[in-house]
Amino acid sequence: MRIEILTFEGCPNARTARQRVAAALAEHAQQAELIDIEVTSSEAAQLQRFLGSPSVRINGLDVEPGADAREAYGLMCRTYYSNDAVEGAPTVKMICAAIRRALDR
Repeated sequence: MRIEILTFEGCPNARTARQRVAAALAEHAQQAELIDIEVTSSEAAQLQRFLGSPSVRINGLDVEPGADAREAYGLMCRTYYSNDAVEGAPTVKMICAAIRRALDR
């Protein structure tokens, strides 16, 4: 399993995203190749299909359901919606669901 964590320099939620990825992997007793990708320009954001920082992809697919249909790429902070709350990083629950989807493929 390959997990990419895409961020820009100084992202205030990058550490939280990394911690939540680690927690989700531990919950599923899984190991993964963890790749940190720093997106440094608007051009790179377009090429990487970067929806904002932090973004987490498992085997190339975003952990947020439906995110692959979005096209608002750029150097910006990203928000995630969970149980009527707005978060600055994907939740452990969201990452766990994406891990399960990856394992089912």
